[in-house]
Amino acid sequence: MDEVTLIAPGGIRVPIEKLVPDFERTGHKVVATFGSGGGTRTRIMNGEVFDVTIVQPPLSEVLATGHVDASTETPLASVPVAVAVRKGSARPDISTPDAVRQSLLAAKSVAYPDPARGAAAGVSFDETLRKLGIADAMQPKLVRAQGGFVAMTLLAQGEVEIGVTFASEIQEPGVEVVGVLPDEISKPTALVGYVGTRARSPAAAKALLAYLSSSDASYVYREFGMLAGR
Repeated sequence: MDEVTLIAPGGIRVPIEKLVPDFERTGHKVVATFGSGGGTRTRIMNGEVFDVTIVQPPLSEVLATGHVDASTETPLASVPVAVAVRKGSARPDISTPDAVRQSLLAAKSVAYPDPARGAAAGVSFDETLRKLGIADAMQPKLVRAQGGFVAMTLLAQGEVEIGVTFASEIQEPGVEVVGVLPDEISKPTALVGYVGTRARSPAAAKALLAYLSSSDASYVYREFGMLAGR
């Protein structure tokens, strides 16, 4: 059985873990590791050997390393940043940029993935706060977590009032999704796949990438709040 190594950001972890068993029925074994978006990028930049990687823009510096095969570039999905609350709690109004601004300013505390650790959802949310003009005002209320899943755990435990992360990372049973942030202040983050130039199993790697961009995969991405394709 061919072994296919995959490195990817946590924003696509849940759908990948659901898709892998079906792919493995074709006779390939997938060994996947997940980290932050920035962490995944660093692994590529440092020359780690892998068969398939999934990265987030900007793509130019990844391509410049020569560690990914540019001809295999495959848009898989994009994922929006969403707002969640503890199950049964009042749902803040996030219908417009101004409503988001007022809801965040009214909140006692907000957990989100730590951008300093390379979390793409955290970088995106920091940019949203800047666009809303409340980055400084929000600082005392922000709780920076080690990833979206930890942010949702803090929310479920009642340690914060609001949680923010990629929609695909809101899987904690004790929380519920309020909705995604308006497009004017938060663009979905793209997830793009490549085969590594030093892939040990290039044929299997291409087969995995083809499966992850298939119509079956698109259905799973949508199931977890993502947008299939570009």
